[in-house]
Amino acid sequence: MDPGVISSLLSHPLPDGLLLLDRDGRCLLANAVAQARGLDALVERHAPSLAGLRARLSQGEEAVDCELPGADGALQACMRVVTRDRQGVVAYSLSVQLSSVAGAWLEAAESGGHGLWVWDIRQDRLQHSVSWLKLMGYEGASAGVDRFADAQRRAHPDDRARLRSALEAHLAGRSPAYLCEYRCLHRDGSWRWVRDAGRVTAWDASGAPLRMAGTVTGIGSQKQLEQRLREQRGLVEETQRLAGMASWTWDPATDVVWCTRELRAALGLDDGLRVRAWLRRCRSDRRALRQAWDRIRQGEGTVSFEIAVDGAADRLHLQVWASPRCDGGQLLRVIAQIQDVTAQRRADAANRRRGELLRRVAELGRIGGCEIDAATRTLYWTEECARLHGREGSTMALDELLRHYTTESRDALHEAMARVADGADAISLDLCFYRPDGVQVWTQAVVEYDRDGAGQGRHLVLFRDTSREREASARIELLSHYDTLTRLPNRTRLREEIEAVLAATDGGSGHALLLLDLDGFGGINEAHGHAAGDAVLRTVAARLHMLVDAGDLFGRLGADEFVVLLRQGEGREAIAAAAQRIVTGLSDPVPVDGEILRFGVSAGIAIRPADVGFDELLRAAAAALHNAKQDDGRNRIQFHSPEAWRRSRRRLDLEQAMQGALERDEFSLVYQPLYELRGGTVVGVEALLRWHHRDLGHCPPDEFIPIAEATGDINPIGDWVLREACSQAAAWSRAGIVVGRMSVNVSAVQLRDPGFAARVLGACAESGWPPTQLELELTESALLRDTPALWHCFDVFAREGVALAIDDFGIGFSSLSYLSRLPVGRLKIDRSFIAGLGDGRRSAEVTRAIIQLGKALRMQVLAEGVETADDESLLREFGCDEVQGYLYARPLPAREVSRWLQPRADDTVAESGRVTVLRR
Repeated sequence: MDPGVISSLLSHPLPDGLLLLDRDGRCLLANAVAQARGLDALVERHAPSLAGLRARLSQGEEAVDCELPGADGALQACMRVVTRDRQGVVAYSLSVQLSSVAGAWLEAAESGGHGLWVWDIRQDRLQHSVSWLKLMGYEGASAGVDRFADAQRRAHPDDRARLRSALEAHLAGRSPAYLCEYRCLHRDGSWRWVRDAGRVTAWDASGAPLRMAGTVTGIGSQKQLEQRLREQRGLVEETQRLAGMASWTWDPATDVVWCTRELRAALGLDDGLRVRAWLRRCRSDRRALRQAWDRIRQGEGTVSFEIAVDGAADRLHLQVWASPRCDGGQLLRVIAQIQDVTAQRRADAANRRRGELLRRVAELGRIGGCEIDAATRTLYWTEECARLHGREGSTMALDELLRHYTTESRDALHEAMARVADGADAISLDLCFYRPDGVQVWTQAVVEYDRDGAGQGRHLVLFRDTSREREASARIELLSHYDTLTRLPNRTRLREEIEAVLAATDGGSGHALLLLDLDGFGGINEAHGHAAGDAVLRTVAARLHMLVDAGDLFGRLGADEFVVLLRQGEGREAIAAAAQRIVTGLSDPVPVDGEILRFGVSAGIAIRPADVGFDELLRAAAAALHNAKQDDGRNRIQFHSPEAWRRSRRRLDLEQAMQGALERDEFSLVYQPLYELRGGTVVGVEALLRWHHRDLGHCPPDEFIPIAEATGDINPIGDWVLREACSQAAAWSRAGIVVGRMSVNVSAVQLRDPGFAARVLGACAESGWPPTQLELELTESALLRDTPALWHCFDVFAREGVALAIDDFGIGFSSLSYLSRLPVGRLKIDRSFIAGLGDGRRSAEVTRAIIQLGKALRMQVLAEGVETADDESLLREFGCDEVQGYLYARPLPAREVSRWLQPRADDTVAESGRVTVLRR
């Protein structure tokens, strides 16, 4: 600092003492007041304390306050840095406030309601002014607060940590002053809010604080006011939050925007941003927004506008009411209320989309609605409803519209409107009308009645166009009940119509069903193409319309088959004549594309007995047709015979009886021994299936087995036979009865099942009967189909040792080359050859040839049906290996077979594991 300036300051008539100290604390100069009061001596006396102040100033502080004890009490002093150089501080100034001034300050503080306190830190002694005692309710009494710990205990427990933290921060030099607001215990036991402020006034030579002084001020009223303000602010904020409102203020001078917390959070912005930062978030029409902002700046009053802005998470729509605050034409501030209308705008958009969707749904679904004023009978309709009726405009007189409805629909609508007006629930009905262009329209209508807000009655009608559905339904009806090529009733429709006729005459007879088949039709398709074949079928259908009498039914069954039901049959001859007339008329040549196509017609006729339905009647006609077409027959008529009816009825009875027969335990097995012809020993038994029905009695196998094969029941029945036979054989073996091999008959249907081989082995494993002692007997017909499943079975059986035999050999059509490739070990000569051995030479020669064939193929040969000793003698002569038949034993139940095979000492001889049986 310039020496002249320093000299001027020291010579200036100041009320305080002022001294200039060098960097070591020695007094260089003093003003008149300091010299008069001997403050230079005071500086020398308190040199250690002042050294601590200089140390603090050398660390960067510009001024430090302290107290200097004097003759008249403590003097308030302040040391400041006067000037610095590169080595540090050059000089200090020390100003000392005389006690009279300090007293004035103290008096002012006391009279202002401030309690004063001084804390001797080193001795931990607290002194309080009278005003402090009065503030705490101890006027004229001792408060008992002599140490700092006493004062801290008077603070509220929740505030003590904050008080201690503020005090420690100041004592450590981290804050220029001590300041804390807390609740202090009053003498009456209540907690009073106070503001406690102070600072260190003296330090020792090391810079440690020695004394601290401060004031305590009651702030209870201020805290109550702050609490009310917080509550009001919270109420306003909550109200704004519930209403989706917020507020902001713009200061034009600083161009800064301040807003509520919710708005800042929603927008993801900090407070105190400039308007430009806000505008960058805006996605509204900039021109409209600028116009609104200009109106605000011009002070036009409250301006309302809506903006879209990018929020923290999503785009927001905000409604703004901005009000400028002006003074003399000068814009001072803009205060605005903001409401979040995002939900409303989204709802509006959703409603628009929903409305558009409903309009599209109504258009695509052809749904329209209208409202009919009950008093004026004026109709107000939707756009789609008007389109359905082929009209324009939004209103129309009801009576004018109904002129275009059919009479039935008009009457039905009037009736429905009257009923709902009388209180009935909504009524649904089908209505038909014609558009102005003549197009017929079908609708499904729902009629309701209600009253509007004014109490006026009105009908509400919802229309749905069902014209396409009706057309589709008619089309489906046509496709499902009529042949698309010939337009004749198809099988389904024929069944319905014929069943209805038969039901009307239930219990009666005489109707005749003709099943017609075109002879040579397949050749027409092959030679001339399917288009020519279709032309023939259409021609046949047209001829049927002309040939079949009124009242009779006819249709196309499928392919080239047609059905005619003659309802007025007058005996077999009349039916035959009618059938011949139809066959002759249908078989006339048909010209197609310049060619004459010729074909024949065959007919199978079934005359209905009593209580016969469509399916059985059709099966009978099909059987008759099959007979008519035998030996390449053409243009032939064949009746289903009474005997055929009996066979058909018997077959039907067996089919029905077979359902559940296995579960009812109606099947059983009998066993017939197999003998070696040369030694007369039993080499095995054959399991034979028997069925006894509770109503039908005993059913022969040659009757029910073909039916089981046709219905598929042979698979579960055959599996049962295998399990039962293997279990019985294993039981005999465990009982010590030697049975040799167990032979079981197998159907061709079973062999075509890919899982059959696994089930055979499963039956063996389950029963414990070795597969090597099981023989399966196959018919020649079973071998005619060379399928992968068949050879799979053969491979499995060969691998596991299951033997195969051909049953009833000689009556089928086996190829010898095919037979030689089969893994078959035995041929069984059909019983028909054995029965004819004694009747002539031919049967004997055939039998001899079969035996020789077996030898050539290295197969064993067994003759079944041996009943006489002469037959046995011839077979032995021919070299036959094995025999079975009534000559030795009839098929027996298992318990009788056990007795038969039981070794006896008087008539059996055990030999090589076989049982030798002497014929009785």
